[in-house]
Formats: sequence, C-alpha cells, structure tokens
Amino acid sequence: MNRPKIDHVDAAILRALQRDSSLSQRALAEEVGLSQNACWRRLQAIRDRGLIVGHSLRVDRAMLALDIVAFVVLRTRRHSREWLETFRQHVSSIPEVVDFYRISGEYDYMLKVVTHDIASYDRFYQRLIEKVELETVTTYFAMEAIVEQRPFPITETGD
Repeated sequence: MNRPKIDHVDAAILRALQRDSSLSQRALAEEVGLSQNACWRRLQAIRDRGLIVGHSLRVDRAMLALDIVAFVVLRTRRHSREWLETFRQHVSSIPEVVDFYRISGEYDYMLKVVTHDIASYDRFYQRLIEKVELETVTTYFAMEAIVEQRPFPITETGD
C-alpha cells in the first residue's frame, strides 16, 4: 500500500483532531488557519482517503478503578491458519484485551490487558487459556504509566 501524501495543512488537521476529536468545525479551522469551508473540504478529503478510521474518546481508567495494566506475551507451538483464526477470534472477544499484536522475537503475541484487580486479571487469564493451546504465557504488570495513549506523530509526506 502506498503511503498517502500529507501536506502541512493535513498534518495540522490530523494532529489537532488527535488531541481533541470533539473540536467544532470553527475551532478546527481557526487552529489550522483555514476558513471553515476550506477546512471542511480538507477534512472530507482526509476522510475519503481513509486516514481517519473512526472517532473515539479517552476514558480515565483510574476513575473506573481499572488499576491493573498487564502486558502478556504468549508463545505457541501451533501456527496453522485454522488455529490462528480461532486464537484471533477468542482473544478479540475478551474485553480486557485492549491491544493485541503478533510480534517477532522470543514470543509470538503480545496483549495489553486492563483489569480492576488481580482477581479480575486471574479471571481474564482463565478465559484466555480455556479455548486455545498455548506453550508459554508470561505477564508483566505495569507499575506506572509514564506515557499512555499518546497521539501518533503526524508529519508531512512527499511525492
């Protein structure tokens, strides 16, 4: 897939919306230095190119008592297409899994898991292992979130 061209105005729009997706059309236009109509046209073009894939908001996990952040790395002996599809569906169905990656190196997969406490983490773990065969499951519990959910670095791209 070709990397889309992003000029300084597109980059400014994307950076602003990553900081606050609830910006009004007027506020966004003012922030990026365009008229409202020009800003709206640019935003529509950005959406049409598929650069914006949805809208979401950040929730304060501490206010919801989601105190446990765990990084779970997994190794498996199974790598068949059928096993992988079952595994992907199973892990994706577990709400505590907020990020899910296939990785290189010593392990095959990495999950970011958010739960209320150790007991709820253990319930997650029991659900994780009930439907798929895994060789190794190793968990690293985060002690402190130094930077979390940082916006993507948006830069201009050339031709």
